[in-house]
Amino acid sequence: MTASRRVNARVAELVGARVPFVLATVVRAEMPTSARPGDAAIIQADGSVEGFVGGQCAEGSVKLAALDVLDGGEALLLRVLPEDGDEFPDRPGARAVVNPCLSGGAIEVFLEPKLPAAQLSIVGSTPIAEALAQFGAQLGYRIEHTPNAVAKASGSVAVLISSHGRHEEDSIRAGLDAEVGFIGLVASKKRGEAVVSSLDLDPSARAVVHSPVGLEIGARTAEEVALSVLAEVTKAIRVDGLTAPEGAPLAAPVEAIDPICGMTVLVSTDTPHLHHEGEDYWYCNVGCRTRHTEELSV
Repeated sequence: MTASRRVNARVAELVGARVPFVLATVVRAEMPTSARPGDAAIIQADGSVEGFVGGQCAEGSVKLAALDVLDGGEALLLRVLPEDGDEFPDRPGARAVVNPCLSGGAIEVFLEPKLPAAQLSIVGSTPIAEALAQFGAQLGYRIEHTPNAVAKASGSVAVLISSHGRHEEDSIRAGLDAEVGFIGLVASKKRGEAVVSSLDLDPSARAVVHSPVGLEIGARTAEEVALSVLAEVTKAIRVDGLTAPEGAPLAAPVEAIDPICGMTVLVSTDTPHLHHEGEDYWYCNVGCRTRHTEELSV
């Protein structure tokens, strides 16, 4: 399997597993450099790299920028320049970094965040529930549909219930237990109030439950009701900042400053390292470590 096919296969695997990562692709390379246009790598939140976007020095710059992209969720064009490279001012969507350890040349790398699609948990086998599942998928949501069971709410941005009395209370409880920020019940105002009242929720939990759910658009058909519900969910996400519950936070990669070139490096098992007289040092490449070792031994 070629390197590009390995990266593509890994991308598919991570997307399927809903793991966030950044796909870094070399789009331009100036000689002398080891990278070539089309070279690609995957950078995960722990700073691990799979693939190739240049030597150790260039890779370090790409990793640091990729973590910013993963955090911000916006794509970035990164230009990595040698110390005497031409100026390349930052612009919206583009960033230039000077890496004094490059052997020459420069590379431009497109950093594309690959973030898991927001998940909707839909309960019910009604025409409205079916329309919610269909339209939600078309809008790019990942759909977790339980036609005849309690909501599978874990990791969902919203729980939407259209089940005509089946599993309503239990699904609302499942959503609250999973700390979902938006729970929508398709029901008349009177029946919805009765269902919610039966749960004896405190005010903060009650604020999460929307019943009757959906923006007022005069909806009559199942499809129109689904449209109004998804419009309210979209508004909650885009305008009000609704997000899915966060899992256990990942430990941020440790950063260190290379004492020779001044580059910021991410500390990992393959980062060049030196322990000297009780102090630990990390380097962007083995050349800096060798030079520092010689200076310390003088």
